[in-house]
Amino acid sequence: LKVLRHEEFEEGCKASCNGPYDGKWSKTMVGYGPEDNHFVAELTYNYGIGEYRLGNDFLGITLVSSQAVSNARKMGWPLKEVTSGVFEAEAPGGYKFYLEDKEQLKQDPVWKVTLGVSDLQKSVSYWSGLLGMKVYEKDEEKQRALLGYADNQCKLELKAGGGAVDHGTAFGRIAFSCAKDELPSIEALMKKENQKILTPLVSLDTPGKATVQVVILADPDGHEICFVGDEAFRELSKVDPNGDKLLDDAMAADNSDKWFAEHNMKKVSA
Repeated sequence: LKVLRHEEFEEGCKASCNGPYDGKWSKTMVGYGPEDNHFVAELTYNYGIGEYRLGNDFLGITLVSSQAVSNARKMGWPLKEVTSGVFEAEAPGGYKFYLEDKEQLKQDPVWKVTLGVSDLQKSVSYWSGLLGMKVYEKDEEKQRALLGYADNQCKLELKAGGGAVDHGTAFGRIAFSCAKDELPSIEALMKKENQKILTPLVSLDTPGKATVQVVILADPDGHEICFVGDEAFRELSKVDPNGDKLLDDAMAADNSDKWFAEHNMKKVSA
């Protein structure tokens, strides 16, 4: 994965992009290619938070990449074969990645993102019936469904675990871009269907870059879903050739661990 852009913020996001935290934070976008046509992970870092409690809401990301498996073995990174040719790796912080030992896809190697749900049928009805996703697979016996907006895009897998969904304290969300003119319609539909709207239509600023409009929803299990106006987002999401340097500089300048140690304090556990 490559660093596509890195941005620093002095105060919390008014749409809770960094969770319910008010202090200084950063975000780093990483992916196999530009955000226009690749799945991208947004890594958020809150300077004053030492650790997060993970729940059972985010179950992992699946990559199709023999290169990733090879890289892990060369680095001595622990791998656990969960099914034939599929290896589980755990990232720092506990997030799970599933690496399929196959030749990397010509399109995006990120095959699917898996979310835990409490009621498969209710969740499929929401994501398909209300949000318009196509159902590619549904397995009642295994209590899983695979959905997506396009054949050549990363898929969303919903997996029922037989209990309530616990979101922990890491506060992740799934984001999609769409035409800006569609945002009011999405908001109106959710109001009509009495569905939860976490953040009504709002404009978000990124210092020195484009201002984007977003609507943020919550599905029946509280998974956060952000719809972003595409026109401004394409301007905001351009690959920054200085992304790596900005990230390296920010990490070098981050003295938060030292400051807390000098004051005999620990960073907060969220």
